[in-house]
Amino acid sequence: MEVVDLRTSRDLQYVRDSEPLLRGVDGHLHTYVASPRTLTSKTLQELKGQMSQLRPLLSVVEQYRLDLQMLATLRMELLNLSIILTAIQEEVGAYDYEELQQRVLLLETRLHSCMNKLGCGRLTAVSNPITVKSSGSRFGSWMTDAMIPSSDSRVWSMDGYYKGRRVLEYRTMGDFTKGQNFVQHLLPHPWAGTGHVVYNGSLYYNKHQSNILVQYHFRSRSVLLQRSLSGAGYNNTFPYSWGGSSDIDLMADETGLWAVYTSIPNAGNIMVSRLDPRSLEILQSWDTGFPKRSAGEAFMICGTLYVTNSHLAGAKVHFAYNTNTSSYEYTDIPFHNQYSHISMMDYNPRERALYTWNNGHQVLYNVTLFHVIQSDG
Repeated sequence: MEVVDLRTSRDLQYVRDSEPLLRGVDGHLHTYVASPRTLTSKTLQELKGQMSQLRPLLSVVEQYRLDLQMLATLRMELLNLSIILTAIQEEVGAYDYEELQQRVLLLETRLHSCMNKLGCGRLTAVSNPITVKSSGSRFGSWMTDAMIPSSDSRVWSMDGYYKGRRVLEYRTMGDFTKGQNFVQHLLPHPWAGTGHVVYNGSLYYNKHQSNILVQYHFRSRSVLLQRSLSGAGYNNTFPYSWGGSSDIDLMADETGLWAVYTSIPNAGNIMVSRLDPRSLEILQSWDTGFPKRSAGEAFMICGTLYVTNSHLAGAKVHFAYNTNTSSYEYTDIPFHNQYSHISMMDYNPRERALYTWNNGHQVLYNVTLFHVIQSDG
């Protein structure tokens, strides 16, 4: 249509420019028809010259004719399309939309059923990093609610590892990436390290210069619970390899809330304890035998603790301890440490992704799990 419009404008201008000549030829022809004797060889020659100047109008008129045919065809196609769209609209409005909605609901139910049969799995691969945002200092943590049934879309960010109290809460991941639509929570007690976790609407964190665990409820903006993690080292007694008061690391997976820490009696080896989120009491503990100071970071997936061998470039998932079997294995699962200094790495079971804070960058990794399908029998 754009081509037709341009060509039509150009040809119309040509017709307008030719109009005086066309009127002149028309007048001369009427004169010669009325008085044939006035036509001489000289005037005939002039008339032939004028007619030759008007010959290009024939191709212009022919093109107009073809364009009119194309426009007529287009008109018919548009009319047919309008009829079809009207019919579809009537069908969707009267019947098909409801049927389609029921089919979507049925498919969602079947999908959830399949997901429920998809049991926990073993980590086999970590994807390339996805940089969500670049903000804050070298150290920090960011997270979404790790409780699987939750539909909460909020994102929380906690910059720094030493005596921090300010938690930023963003409405959605999109708001987090743009730095908009956020509120601030000022914690009554400062935090230590970066091993915080949000679980079922509450922030669980390690209170500064202590082995006390704190549950802060976002909606009520109040502390619901405090409890000492008995025997756990704190204040850089048994941190990860990067330091930063990372003695106590709280995390969540498909099976619940966990604490990763160590103590003097178990010689600085990583301890894993499953916690009751309502009381913060230890339900069960395991000694992994892996020295915490040799670990870069750690995270839980399906009851298995995965430990990286470094927080620097070239890091990989090096060790795994399965709490279900009380057994361990050494692994070799590489991942790209893009910004060369990871100070937080936590798994989110809702999204099957690793959240990391890497040298002032907030980064995601997708994970690949080897699943065991649970049969109905």
